[in-house]
Amino acid sequence: MKKTIIILVSIIAGGIALDQLTKILVLNFMELGQSIKLIPNVLNLTYIQNRGAAFGMLSEHRWVFMIISTVAIVGIGIYLFGFCKERLMVKVGLATIISGGIGNMIDRTFYGFVVDMIDFCLFDFWVWIFNVADACVCVGAGIVVLGIILDLIKETKKKKQNDDN
Repeated sequence: MKKTIIILVSIIAGGIALDQLTKILVLNFMELGQSIKLIPNVLNLTYIQNRGAAFGMLSEHRWVFMIISTVAIVGIGIYLFGFCKERLMVKVGLATIISGGIGNMIDRTFYGFVVDMIDFCLFDFWVWIFNVADACVCVGAGIVVLGIILDLIKETKKKKQNDDN
């Protein structure tokens, strides 16, 4: 149990640290709106300030996002460390989501906006610029969904075996 808690806290701390490090580098070495091609026609580093929610939506409601984010982070944290009985994979996903939520909350609290810089431009329809925290939330959610699906498959197989006996 203690080993699992150490793993989860490390994931949260590591995600926050990586997110904040990338944002500090962007803030110190890039101008607002500046874009650096990393992989031509695939990936750029483009510094923007996101004053809204995901992908800049509802930019005039900063405090609403801060309240919702705080409630979500605390709720997920209470569930993760107090009640979650799912496999480690689900717990890792939840910890990853928490790290992303805290990373963006730090930005909103100290800057009044979220620093975004990952400009994935491989597809013409993809127009959003995001950051490590956003990636943590999305990847974490994917891990949680995958873990739940695997648990459901396992339960279904187990039930079928019990029914056959």
